[in-house]
Amino acid sequence: MNDDFLLVNKKILPSFFEKVLETRRLLETGEIKDITAAVKKTGISRSTYYKYKDCIYTPDFGGSQRKAVLSMLLSHEIGMLSTVLRALSDMGASVLAISQSLPIHKMASIIITIDIGTLNCSMEKGLALLSSIPGVENASLILLE
Repeated sequence: MNDDFLLVNKKILPSFFEKVLETRRLLETGEIKDITAAVKKTGISRSTYYKYKDCIYTPDFGGSQRKAVLSMLLSHEIGMLSTVLRALSDMGASVLAISQSLPIHKMASIIITIDIGTLNCSMEKGLALLSSIPGVENASLILLE
């Protein structure tokens, strides 16, 4: 997963990247509540904001409150979810929310939102560890905040 990221000096990037960050800051702080007004103030289009808003971060993005949303298919066995939660805890992740579907063909889909601010391994290693648990299928990262 670290191969997906680059550390680049903003001087060589188009100015709209910084404007996307500023637009997101205006919305997150509540200084401006409407996306249209925020992009108008920063001088970018709504499509530019939507295209890049989940891809551009400052080096200190999120600090100790970083969040990740994971998706997994679990075999419908007693203690399976407990095993996954224990593994997440061992990695230093704090579970914020869990959504689980009813099992179909002895498999249940789960979405887990975790705080990864205190993760003691890389997200890539954590996903590999989760995938190695017998009964866990398709462990994947959906979103990283």
